[in-house]
Amino acid sequence: MEYRNLGQSGLQVSSVGLGCNNFGMLMNQQQTNSVVASALDEGITLFDTADIYGGKGKSETQLGKALGKGRNRAIIATKFGNPMGDGPYETGASRHHIMRSVEASLMRLGTDYIDLYQIHKPDPATPIEETLRAMDDLVREGKVRYIGCSNFTGWELVEAQWTSKSCGRSCFVSAQNRYSLLSRDIEQDLIPAAEKYGVGILPFFPLESGLLTGKYKLDQAPKKGTRWHAWKDRGPMADAFWSQDRFKQVDALQTLCDQYEHTLLELAFGWLLNSSCVSSVIAGATKPAQVRGNVKAAGFSPEADEMVEIDKITGPHRPG
Repeated sequence: MEYRNLGQSGLQVSSVGLGCNNFGMLMNQQQTNSVVASALDEGITLFDTADIYGGKGKSETQLGKALGKGRNRAIIATKFGNPMGDGPYETGASRHHIMRSVEASLMRLGTDYIDLYQIHKPDPATPIEETLRAMDDLVREGKVRYIGCSNFTGWELVEAQWTSKSCGRSCFVSAQNRYSLLSRDIEQDLIPAAEKYGVGILPFFPLESGLLTGKYKLDQAPKKGTRWHAWKDRGPMADAFWSQDRFKQVDALQTLCDQYEHTLLELAFGWLLNSSCVSSVIAGATKPAQVRGNVKAAGFSPEADEMVEIDKITGPHRPG
């Protein structure tokens, strides 16, 4: 396992992180225990969850129980900000909500500190100064070690970093956004901003919910037990991944993989980790075998001429 610094911070994380959004949703406690144990055995240290995952904290609860005495081997990253209820105080990034959310997450995780506390999405109703002051207070209190953001645009990250630096507060060390061979929008604004401010990128959906594993075909119904089978009614989540153009790109990438004699899974991980601004790739898993497969794939590195061919297929090109 390779370990990288999270942005310009001194915190090192495994190059492959475990996404815990399936805990409590597709996985019970026993299944979670098995996957977490496998991840620790493979050298994975970064476990990424959120208060909303699994349905109102179930993912955090199952992760905390699964880690147990192995807590000191793990870097726990969780998030706040998405609605946890119907009331006005159950969502957002206000000081009021942050202080309530962190206490609830600490209790569910069974720990007295969170390694990386992330705002799940921008909150236009709350001044960023208020959010950052509250998060900085949590760092000073020792309840949080580092702070990060998720789903921010480039300008939103710049505003947050400038605000923190000008006020002498803790800065975001990470930015977690959707990023993969097929979803490269953040190359246009977020990545340049992250590189300028020394913020580590944590890609989520690196496998496009399984599309980049090659196990789904446009003309075939998803197999029972898969996430896409659960989306069989083609709700908004399925529509975010399933399109004819994306399948065409996957077919072209598979042909490229065959030419260079490696797997599509290896390309998905290796391409992301080829970027110096990527600190860790967050990938979910429901079985220990998937964990092992992800870790093995992360050891692959594409050749320079293959990178050129990838840009021709998926674009846009990376800045610089």
